[in-house]
Amino acid sequence: MSGQRIIPELDVADLGASLGFYIGVVGCTLLFERPEEKFAFLDLEGAQLMLQEGAGPGRRFRTAPLEHPYGRGVNFQIEIADVTGLYERVRAGGFQIVLPFEERWYRTGDTEAGNGQFVVADPDGYLLRFFTSLGQRPRRS
Repeated sequence: MSGQRIIPELDVADLGASLGFYIGVVGCTLLFERPEEKFAFLDLEGAQLMLQEGAGPGRRFRTAPLEHPYGRGVNFQIEIADVTGLYERVRAGGFQIVLPFEERWYRTGDTEAGNGQFVVADPDGYLLRFFTSLGQRPRRS
């Protein structure tokens, strides 16, 4: 483990399909895996994520049965260096774009923080909001 203070662990239906998306399209690096547990630990520019096949062996932390789409009610915001390049790769891969690319400014007190961002559903329906910072500006009314 890397010392991150929060690292989500997501149950997935098919670890191979998820790795194809996270490594092959998104560009994550596989830090380590436990094939006997169908588990993988990934990194993307310092953002870390654990994946484990839901029907596979290993420990489970669930309060209800899994139903697709997984992760209802949550989206994971992940800062990356090149959001437009990733957006094009995701579109080319035919993945479900939930929110097309946009520039969005969020009020943060007396200033606004800008994001170039989009939201995609991974193969299990988890929502990933990738963004690149556009910096800050004075708050607009």
